[in-house]
Amino acid sequence: MAETPRLAKEPRSDEISRRSDRRLAILRNLRRDPGTVLGFVIVFGTIIVALLAPWLPIQDPTDLDLGNRLLSPSQEFPLGTDHLGRDELSRIIFGARVTLLMSGASVAIIMLIASIFGSLAGYYGGWIDSGLMMVVDLLLAFPALILGVAVAGILGPSLVNLMIAVSVVWWASHARVIRGMVLSAREREYVVAARAIGASDRRIVVFHISRNIIGPFVVLASLDIGWIILGIAGLSFLGLGAQPPTPEWGAMLNDSRSYMQTAPLLLLAPGSAIFSLVLGFNLLGDGVRDLLDPTTYH
Repeated sequence: MAETPRLAKEPRSDEISRRSDRRLAILRNLRRDPGTVLGFVIVFGTIIVALLAPWLPIQDPTDLDLGNRLLSPSQEFPLGTDHLGRDELSRIIFGARVTLLMSGASVAIIMLIASIFGSLAGYYGGWIDSGLMMVVDLLLAFPALILGVAVAGILGPSLVNLMIAVSVVWWASHARVIRGMVLSAREREYVVAARAIGASDRRIVVFHISRNIIGPFVVLASLDIGWIILGIAGLSFLGLGAQPPTPEWGAMLNDSRSYMQTAPLLLLAPGSAIFSLVLGFNLLGDGVRDLLDPTTYH
């Protein structure tokens, strides 16, 4: 009797040890991956600068100074000034706050809607699945940019309406992916066991299925945020997002296109900011995918 508990615990101890070793190996490999490190530096560096923007020694991004219009880079204005004399560096930094807030909120709304629709369709199946997937197929039949422009145009130009438009456009494809994951997970042994002991459907979906698909769910969100940033910038460039004088990268591109020949830096600065942040999220998303995929490293 005294040996039984020890024999029962040994396999569990070995399993925990193997998992710990595997996680350490994954983290070591991620640290050696220059792409993941670069993505981490870009993303978290941008987040830190955006958070500290109000306390940095830079000018107010909305201050007008028509006497200093279209200045070249200098010590006072490292990226020059725009057509209204506003500090370009200050607008880039404060624009990062708008971009990160909008993209983060949009991804959260998108994944919430997609989770609800995808979970209902995948778990219950039948006419619920058919009806919800019909809505998804209808939305996916429209080009995303055209649908986003239509929704934003109907709602009117503003940051809130832009966020709604982006969420309406992007949730459908995610719902289909989540439906597939739930459809596969609902037949697993742990779900069958939970159902056998009388667990409610809500508890099964929230506490059992959701916990086991959270890895792919996080990867999906981290890889998609780059597209969300591009979508927000594109719609703002068309005049459907941030309105003057709010500093936003897509709107800054729109304001500067008339000065492409005389002041190309006004286009290069926000364009480079968009490119760098999207690249950073894509690289970081690849690293997160490798971290959460147990088959990536051996």
